[in-house]
Amino acid sequence: MKRMTHTMRLAAVASATMLVLAACGSEDSSSDTDADAGDDTPTTSNIDLKIGTALPQTGNLAFLGPPEEAGVGYAASLIEAADTGLNLEIVYGDSGDTDNKAYESEIPRLLGEDVAAIIGAASSGTSLQFIDQVVDAGVIQFSPANTSDAFTSYDDKGLYWRTAPSDVLQGDVLGNLIAADGAATLGMIVLNDSYGTGLAKYVTEAFEGAGGEVVAMETYNTGDTSFDSQVSAVLAAKPDAIALITFEEVATILPSLFGEYPAEDLYFVDGNLSNFGKQFPKGSLTGAKGTLPGLSIDSLKAFTTDLNAYAKESGQFPKGLDEFSYAAESFDAVNLIALAALAAGSSDPADIAGKLQEVSGGTGDGEKCTTFADCAAIIADGGTVDYDGISGPITFDEVGDPQDATIGIYQYGDDNTYGAYTG
Repeated sequence: MKRMTHTMRLAAVASATMLVLAACGSEDSSSDTDADAGDDTPTTSNIDLKIGTALPQTGNLAFLGPPEEAGVGYAASLIEAADTGLNLEIVYGDSGDTDNKAYESEIPRLLGEDVAAIIGAASSGTSLQFIDQVVDAGVIQFSPANTSDAFTSYDDKGLYWRTAPSDVLQGDVLGNLIAADGAATLGMIVLNDSYGTGLAKYVTEAFEGAGGEVVAMETYNTGDTSFDSQVSAVLAAKPDAIALITFEEVATILPSLFGEYPAEDLYFVDGNLSNFGKQFPKGSLTGAKGTLPGLSIDSLKAFTTDLNAYAKESGQFPKGLDEFSYAAESFDAVNLIALAALAAGSSDPADIAGKLQEVSGGTGDGEKCTTFADCAAIIADGGTVDYDGISGPITFDEVGDPQDATIGIYQYGDDNTYGAYTG
């Protein structure tokens, strides 16, 4: 079941393919999976699989760490419940960022644990700091959130994969959204790394292609703590709209804009779209918009409800989650790696990588399935699977990029939290 959405209309000029699924396409959550994970599930020969994570427990994307790690843990719990003969162990680690460089000690530690795959990092710039180390060790790197186009052509020996779409699409949607909202000029404050400058490039191309003009683009570096010069320069250009292409530094940038610039003309991206709540005075962000890859939070309601219950009950995050960005992509990453291991009958990274495109539906004529248990049963019966995940159909191309993707558009309310944009 498909439906055309506001997001799809805005992205119609994009060259990338965009598939928007209705809510029914993502509601095969834990309640369905648990029912499938009974004694009738065929078993395979035992496979011991160890997966590491290098997700942001610290650094400028630390707010994404809990939903991503919960997505990993939740998927692992359902894989264990399915009792397919796959014995999965998760070793958690911190990617940090390019300022604190937690990855410098964490990646060697994870590789020393003899993991077959490392899920992470969230930041494209951080992933680029250790991708060579991982693939040179013959280990899969699988990111749920890297969006830089740098990875599409990277020499990764066939070992890098991601469930997040390239910023080519997000940039197109955001640039056209800003133009459609009536802005003729645009200012940007941009993180100076592969993610920030890459996304800014595609926003610029889309906005200028729609007849607009970028009148200011100020950059900063990871670790910077003062942004007064960037804010002053952008405000001096008097743009009709300002796009903030940042990570958590946005929390320091925003107070300098409050009272100086209308909130409804501010635009956020996946790296900083966050529920700020009482962090800022009520109404500070009313009307501001942002983009986020993945199915809408509303369509993922069943999944996020079950994920939050798991996070609390398992003790992984006893207080629960208040962010869900890239949780579904993390959940799907674990399922895809595990299904590829089953399909290969092996925990060897090269064997798993050789099956990832197949189990995603990117090659062959696999049978559609939406839960690990259902897919595992097909494999155990000698079939080929086409896993459609919580985050979307995925469908890897030959370089490990998802071929189908959705970009959601959100808007902040008076409580400084965001919901689906219905304009």
